[in-house]
Amino acid sequence: MRIVFMGTPDFAVPSLRKLHEKGHDIALVVTQPDRPAGRGRALRSPPVKDAATALGLPLEQHETVNTDEFVERLRALAPDVLVVAAFGQILREDILDCPPGGAVNVHASLLPRYRGVAPINWVIMKGESETGVTTMFMAKKVDAGEIILTRKIPIGDRETAGELYDRLAELGADLLIETLELIDAGEAPRSAQDPEQVTYARKLKKTDAEIDWSKDAARVYDRIRGTIPWPGAFTWYRGRVLRVLEAARGACAGNRGQPGEVLTLDDEKGIEVATGSGSVWLTRVRPEGKGAMDAASFVRGYRPEVGTRPFERAGDEEGER
Repeated sequence: MRIVFMGTPDFAVPSLRKLHEKGHDIALVVTQPDRPAGRGRALRSPPVKDAATALGLPLEQHETVNTDEFVERLRALAPDVLVVAAFGQILREDILDCPPGGAVNVHASLLPRYRGVAPINWVIMKGESETGVTTMFMAKKVDAGEIILTRKIPIGDRETAGELYDRLAELGADLLIETLELIDAGEAPRSAQDPEQVTYARKLKKTDAEIDWSKDAARVYDRIRGTIPWPGAFTWYRGRVLRVLEAARGACAGNRGQPGEVLTLDDEKGIEVATGSGSVWLTRVRPEGKGAMDAASFVRGYRPEVGTRPFERAGDEEGER
């Protein structure tokens, strides 16, 4: 099939590569412009740009594709299908209507649940046990189009958002190929989404990654996993930011101490911290202005004490005692 592909982050790369591997005619790859990133704010190219360049595919970068000029460009290319995977722009209706085979989106959730830009994070943060990917025919309303195919997978008990992201990207690529085969054969199913089942996964803010020790252990642990690697789970240690890079489940219930209280220091397990109900082990952390370290190294260098509550904001009356 002749395809115009739109995508930007790492999630879209396996889909692009799979299309190329299967011999589809990729008439054009469209991605967002290079953006400043990192401490030096140097321009960084989107992962899809790097992948398209490596594959020798025609590439264009657009701040917005919602222009008459781009619509004319798309019509001139005459694609059978428009494929969209985490592109990052809402497309106007005449773009969606251009290809005769439709505009197909690869979405990283089991629609209609977790519509929006951050389904992978929120599905973990909400404590779900399974998720998956959906292909759909795109409609004017974001993530509301008719469903073509879905594939479910379980979420691992220790899986982070970053790890799940990688698995869903590969699963989405495979599902896309199956979807295009059905469209090419004129056999693609169309299932309307149930509006009663809709939930939303809004864009994450950095503050979403702050640990609230008053929540129960499961919610705290899920919040940590769901914000790794970005925005990056964090708490406060004696008034300074402490990034939590890895954690483990502790007790599921019980109140052995106050929320945020150090319960146990263990060279192998790490630092056991009380939550509103139960506990969580911090196993790998990064203090503000320092490099990553295991919990044993942190304990030796920063000397937390059992029975204290150092994991609080500066000036908090409920801080360390």
